[in-house]
Amino acid sequence: MDNRNVVMNPHDNLLTLEEHFYALQDVKEPNVFRNLFPYEEVPKIVFNHRVVPPNMPEEIWITDTTFRDGQQSRAPYSTEQIVTLFDYMHRLSGPKGIIRQSEFFLYSEKDRNAVYKCMERGYEFPEITSWIRANKKDFELVREMGIKETGILVSCSDYHIFYKMKMTRKQAMEHYLSVVRECLETGVRPRCHLEDITRSDIYGFVIPFCLELQKLGESYGIPIKIRACDTMGYGVNFTGAAIPRSVPGIIYGLNVHAGVPSNMIEWHGHNDFYKAVVNSSTAWLYGASAVNCSLFGIGERTGNTPLEAMVFEYAQLRGTLDGMDTTVITEMAEYYEKEIGYKLPSRTPFVGKNFNVTRAGIHADGLLKNEEIYNIFDTEKFLNRPVMVAVSNTSGLAGIAHWINTYFRLKGDKCVTKSDPLIHYVKEWVDKEYESGRVTSLTDEELLKVIDEGCKACNYTIGA
Repeated sequence: MDNRNVVMNPHDNLLTLEEHFYALQDVKEPNVFRNLFPYEEVPKIVFNHRVVPPNMPEEIWITDTTFRDGQQSRAPYSTEQIVTLFDYMHRLSGPKGIIRQSEFFLYSEKDRNAVYKCMERGYEFPEITSWIRANKKDFELVREMGIKETGILVSCSDYHIFYKMKMTRKQAMEHYLSVVRECLETGVRPRCHLEDITRSDIYGFVIPFCLELQKLGESYGIPIKIRACDTMGYGVNFTGAAIPRSVPGIIYGLNVHAGVPSNMIEWHGHNDFYKAVVNSSTAWLYGASAVNCSLFGIGERTGNTPLEAMVFEYAQLRGTLDGMDTTVITEMAEYYEKEIGYKLPSRTPFVGKNFNVTRAGIHADGLLKNEEIYNIFDTEKFLNRPVMVAVSNTSGLAGIAHWINTYFRLKGDKCVTKSDPLIHYVKEWVDKEYESGRVTSLTDEELLKVIDEGCKACNYTIGA
């Protein structure tokens, strides 16, 4: 303690002891935290009651990995689909570029063609960035295509360093630094993806490595971005939880002990333990400016943090959408269903076809009186998705008319009324269903079928 300088902390204007310098611990045997991750048991969450203060950056944003991680668990997108989705991302991003970057694979000719076509759009946001492995051959692709920033896979847990790469920590660090130096030599901005950070020795490898990255970036005058990758979804948001699983602890360590500024810290979460969204929000709250997402959460295994979720997290934390056009989210969901053929689970928040449909009788009654009672917000305004009430034995003529009007988006004199013969036709069918012993709500498919039959029987055209 006697050898550490006393310095003024610019964040809180208090005198503070200069941080320790964290040196690489080049261990002979891997530290895989077997006490926390016993493979034959459920992983453990432990607490050391070390509490770090919230430290939300002045500016926060979202980055996208739909065309990288999002392609690792489904059929690859076509070039046309990538370009179309990129256009949607640009529209969603708004004037301030809240969807700041979009990450691409470069390995196939199709992906490279898509990158070139997206470049031709000339958008400021999302900025096109790439992903490569930590080798010089991959880097040549980045340089040839003229991409200004690239992600580099730098696995940081001993699981990966010792078992996958067959290296020591020192060898891994030297290898990673050589590839990063190659990027810097040609003026490409590196983004280091610290894979499996939530099973890593934070102060024995991660912080020393990031300190070396900081020095390297300073020597070239090019800041190096750090992506903290919760590859297996082990991260937790709990106050007082111990590293390496503590999201607040990781972000604090990168920011304070490694000296990585907030605008150079990005969180990349996975949903294996249902914590992708809350961990991403926590990363924002504790000092990361960026969270990395995939559209609809589609990604490796259980998926990534859903991009649409973080759009609304942003609005809740900031009190504003900052110009993001959230109706685009619905357009993208419809594009996935109709053009890509990907079926979104019907109860997925914001995008599932039943996310704002109520089937409970008491809820339906409340909605028909005032939709604010049981709708999360004005879903028609923000998502172009009016709230809907499922039809049951208690719906009555008015409830059936309401369902048809909302489903078919009928307005003004185009609306059907409870006096229309079609409504009576459907009501008779509904009554027979429940008189025969039915106890469940009717599905959209069933209703659409009987409505079609009713239109033919009554010589009726909806919306005419």
